[in-house]
Amino acid sequence: MELNGLTRAPMSGWLATGGTWGSRRTWWWLRWVEEGSKWEKMAKNVKQCKLQANRWTGDRQLQAGIRIEAGNEKPRNAGATQKLDVKIANVVHVSPARETFGGLYALSNLDQTFPYVIENVITFKGERRGRRPTVIETIRESLAKALVEFYPLAGRLVMGSDERMAVRCTGEGVPFVEATSEDDIAVLGDISAINPAMLRKLVKHSDGAPTILEVPLLTVQVTTFKCGGIVVGIVMNHVIVDGKALMDFIAYWTDLARAKPPSVLPFLDRSVLRPRRPPHIDFPHHEYAPRDRRPGHVVDPQTKPLVYKSFCFKPHTLIQLKKASRITTQIGSSVVPTTFEVISALVWISRTKALGIGPHETTKLLTAVDGRPKFDPPLPSGYFGNGIAWSCAECSAGELTRNPFSFAVRIVHEALATVTESYIRSAINYVELNKVLVDCGGSACCISKWSQLHFYKMDFGFGKPFQVAPATVPDNLIVVPSRSRESDELVVSLGLTRDAMDVFSKLIQHELTLKSKF
Repeated sequence: MELNGLTRAPMSGWLATGGTWGSRRTWWWLRWVEEGSKWEKMAKNVKQCKLQANRWTGDRQLQAGIRIEAGNEKPRNAGATQKLDVKIANVVHVSPARETFGGLYALSNLDQTFPYVIENVITFKGERRGRRPTVIETIRESLAKALVEFYPLAGRLVMGSDERMAVRCTGEGVPFVEATSEDDIAVLGDISAINPAMLRKLVKHSDGAPTILEVPLLTVQVTTFKCGGIVVGIVMNHVIVDGKALMDFIAYWTDLARAKPPSVLPFLDRSVLRPRRPPHIDFPHHEYAPRDRRPGHVVDPQTKPLVYKSFCFKPHTLIQLKKASRITTQIGSSVVPTTFEVISALVWISRTKALGIGPHETTKLLTAVDGRPKFDPPLPSGYFGNGIAWSCAECSAGELTRNPFSFAVRIVHEALATVTESYIRSAINYVELNKVLVDCGGSACCISKWSQLHFYKMDFGFGKPFQVAPATVPDNLIVVPSRSRESDELVVSLGLTRDAMDVFSKLIQHELTLKSKF
């Protein structure tokens, strides 16, 4: 299946060396699946061809319990193409419905360390949507009302003389795009496959912005399809919120859209995460690296562009992985790891091998951990900001790749267990004393569990989403969302250079083929 033929699209990540936007451009090579030529012969109409191929590939599963999405490889056939046509109808800035605070809004130390942009595509069948103008008006007007309480989202990032970011609450508003497509929403297929060339047409991105400061804190694009389907594209600047805070905002927004009392109210005072006076560090914090440090081991995407793939893990395979990786803790007890721990370990090992990291080099896996429940008492309900800390599993590449699988699982498990209130407080103080960012460069990578975010509960009044996925994935970040609303399957999405991705795919397939036999 060819999606938009040979497509060029920009990266959405921010360089960890200073937070500036890279001039990098990534080629997504798209190909036909094995029987794609059959569809070309059968279909005289391009639209019929792409919809038939989409339905076929959406059901195709490998017996090993993993589906490797084929949408990002080099085309095998230059025949009929599948493309999505989106037309921009209107662009406005949605400001708070009434006047709000107009000063400087301080950000916490945890907000300063992950200057990335996250792009989400949320698809609705829209059975109860009503007329298109009414849908757009409902979403836009409820957004304006929501921004009254969540007013920092309507402001702009600024950098202080102390090199700390803050929000100037200008009330300029959220860029809001109204778009239409004459295609059927089925043309999107299984969006968990991560096809940036297509999906980034459904979000209002900020390509070309010189620094993270010029990127809006939130953008919204609503695309209506002729079949009645609706896509809401949400782009968030991670400096202002993490995934949990974004979900709280979306819950409030959708409650207003349905004229319901808000289920959550924001807690805006980020001083609850202020550092000690004087700052005191209690733990090593290898999850951070100096802002000006160059990555030590990655291929420059300008010379070797990244390709993106998604890997679908079936529940049966995950159960077998967990059974095969029971670990013994330092106190001698036997523990069955979590699903996320075994996925993280498998991806970490496979990525390290695929990149050819030297056996004596240190490799890291950083995991985003929601710190809110780690505090005693927990952070206030509705805490609006970055409440995540990062666990750091690390060892030499040789240790990671030559030891049994349970070795990597144990390191990941133990790293996650270290993230306590004391650890998070120590991290806050570490950032206070050092100019650092989360170390997503070199031989390190970050992984985030999106399956715990409640995207599938959001409802503007025309039903709940049937698919949610990132439009693209920032460099060195791995995301693990659910495949769809009705599915228990988890998806791992990431980007690697073509050669590395070929190796990574074979390693994942081999490992899961072995596990599926038990």
